[in-house]
Amino acid sequence: MMDKRIRMEDLLALSEWCYEIPQSFRSDMRVPARFFMSRQMFEDISEDRSLEQLVNVATLPGIQKAAFAMPDMHQGYGFPIGGVAGMAIDHGGVISPGGIGYDINCGVRLLVANATYDELKPFMEDIATRLFDAVPSGVGRGGRLMLDMDELDQVLRHGAKRMLDLGFGTQEDLDRCENDGSFGIAQPDLVSKHAKQRGADQLGTLGSGNHFLEVQMVDEIYDEKVAETFGLRKGLIAVMIHCGSRGLGHQTCTDYVRVMNAAMHKWDYQLPDRELVCAPFLSQEAQDYYGAMAAAANFAWANRHMIAVWAREAFAQVAGAHVQLNMVYDVSHNIGKVETHEINGKQMRMIMHRKGATRSFGPGREEVSAVYRDVGQPVLIPGTMGTSSYVLVGMQKSMDVAFGSCCHGAGRRLSRTKAKKLVHGAELRKELEAHNIIVRCDSDRGLAEEAPLAYKDVDSVVNVVQNAGLARRVARLRPVAVIKGG
Repeated sequence: MMDKRIRMEDLLALSEWCYEIPQSFRSDMRVPARFFMSRQMFEDISEDRSLEQLVNVATLPGIQKAAFAMPDMHQGYGFPIGGVAGMAIDHGGVISPGGIGYDINCGVRLLVANATYDELKPFMEDIATRLFDAVPSGVGRGGRLMLDMDELDQVLRHGAKRMLDLGFGTQEDLDRCENDGSFGIAQPDLVSKHAKQRGADQLGTLGSGNHFLEVQMVDEIYDEKVAETFGLRKGLIAVMIHCGSRGLGHQTCTDYVRVMNAAMHKWDYQLPDRELVCAPFLSQEAQDYYGAMAAAANFAWANRHMIAVWAREAFAQVAGAHVQLNMVYDVSHNIGKVETHEINGKQMRMIMHRKGATRSFGPGREEVSAVYRDVGQPVLIPGTMGTSSYVLVGMQKSMDVAFGSCCHGAGRRLSRTKAKKLVHGAELRKELEAHNIIVRCDSDRGLAEEAPLAYKDVDSVVNVVQNAGLARRVARLRPVAVIKGG
C-alpha cells in the first residue's frame, strides 16, 4: 500500500503537546495514530517515514486505543522508533518482532557514586581510561567472560540473577531493576545456536552505534523528595550505561521475523508493510518468539549488570575502595510485556510493544520495584555526547495518556550517513574536550555518527514529556566522560 503523505493540516491537535492522525485518514486503520511533540518538532518528524509507519501500526489486529509515538520518534523497522502499541490478547491481538526491535531489551542503567565531581575530578582522566579498558566496546568485540553453551543457557534463563549467583554484583542491583533483571518466561532452547554463538563472548560489552558508558554529574534537582528516594544529590557523580542484547538479540529477532514470514499465510493478514510481520499472540509461533525474546532480554539485563560490575572495579582501582557506585535503576527499551490496562472501563490483558520507548508507571503499580512503588518508576532519558541526560519519574497521568509509556532518549534527526558528511570526528572530539568532556573512543567515524547535531534537542523532548504528562522531571545530569565503541 502506498503511504499517503501526512501534513500538519491532517492532524488533530488534542493539546499543545499531543497530536492525532484520525482513524479516518486511511481506510485500513483500526485506531487513531497519536504522537507527542511541539509544533516546532513537526519538520524533523516529517522528514522520514515515522508518521507513515505509525499509521501502519494502527492497522494491526487487536490494537487498542491508539498507536502511540513518543517525542523522540524516528523511522525504524516496521514500527517507528519511539512507538508504543497495545494489542488485546483475548481479542486476536498480535505480537510483531518489528514492534519490539532487533536490539532486544536495549536499555539504560544508572548508578550513582557516594562521591562528588569535585572529589573525583583529579582522578577522572584515569577513571575514563580504566573504564574504556575494562568494558570492551565496538562492533563484534568480545568481552572478559566466555560462556560455554550450558552456562549461556543459565544466563538466558535467569538473567542478572545468574550473575549474582556467580558472585557478581549485589541484591540491590536486582531490586532496583525492571523485572528484577529476569524474565521468568524465558526459554533458552528457543534461541538458535547461531544466536547463542554470537552472544557467547559478548556478556559485559557495550557494542557500537549509540551505545555508551558515560560518567556524569548531577547538576540540577527539580524534585528534592523524589531525588532523595532515588539517591540523587546535586554534585554527585553518576554512571549511565546504554546497551542491549548485542548479536544474540539481533539474531533472535532475525530468526523469528523469518519464522513469522513463513507462517503468515495461516492468518491471511493484509499488512501495509511486510516489516510489520506478526502472529496472533496465542499462536505457537508467537509464543515461541516470546520465550526467545525473554531469553534475549535476560541476556541484556545480565550484560548491563556485568558492565556495572566492571565500572565499580574501575572506580575503586583508580579512586579507592571507599568510592562506591550504587544502583539507581535499569529501564528497558525494545521489549514486549504482558500487562493489564483499562480500556473503555474494562481491564484487558495486553501484549505491550515498546520500541525505543520505556515504561513510566506511576505510583502503586505492582510492576514498579518495591523501593520506588510509593513515588513511581524512575524514567531515564539519555541525551547525546555534550548534552544533558535526565532522570524523571512515572505519573498516574501517563497510565491514562499512553499506557504508562515515555520516550527513551533524544531521538535521531539525521541518519548516521548524513551525520558523517556534516561532522568530522576529530573536530568533535576536540570540541567535547574543550567543554571538559573526556572522550574515549577508538574511532573518529564512530564519534561523528553520534554527534549531538544528529539528534533532536533533548531539553525540548523532555519539555514535551513533562507537559504531556508522560513523566515528571526529577534531575538533570551533564556529561563528564564519554566511553564509546567505534
